[in-house]
Amino acid sequence: MDIDRRRHLARSLGLVATVPLASWGLAGCSSRQSAPDVSYTLLDGRQAQLKGQQGKVMLVNFWATSCTTCVAEMPQIISTHEKFKSRGFDTLAVAMSYDPPAYVASFAESRKLPFGVAIDNTGAVAQAFGEVRLTPTTFLIDKKGGIVKRYVGAPDFAALHGLIEDLLKEA
Repeated sequence: MDIDRRRHLARSLGLVATVPLASWGLAGCSSRQSAPDVSYTLLDGRQAQLKGQQGKVMLVNFWATSCTTCVAEMPQIISTHEKFKSRGFDTLAVAMSYDPPAYVASFAESRKLPFGVAIDNTGAVAQAFGEVRLTPTTFLIDKKGGIVKRYVGAPDFAALHGLIEDLLKEA
């Protein structure tokens, strides 16, 4: 195992105990924490802001090419995106700061990722979402910009799809 993977694993294992303490708003709560208004650069060079996505249900997935769970769940994230994109749903895949940009670009191109992919070079996006370090970590955001659910590890995609359906029906 190379040194970067060992560091990533060590960081990930160190956070396991803190994950429940850092858990954000859940579906059904009357008050949802607002998603941070972060700016990011997509692989194609376009600048974007999460705030610009209000009015859509968003899935923000923090991942890394070295994360086997991330790679394994990506086909389901793609199919989730494809299933709901025509109804006001969008996906943003945020590659972690330690992920080599060339690996991220190659992965996105070879898998033909149909959604925005950003590289969090400085770690600012992960920091804004509560110091995300464990991958995959995924946030589901409602049309008003509220965090509905935080998933650490691969989500139950059937349950996620049900929650997305409910959020798409909200005004």
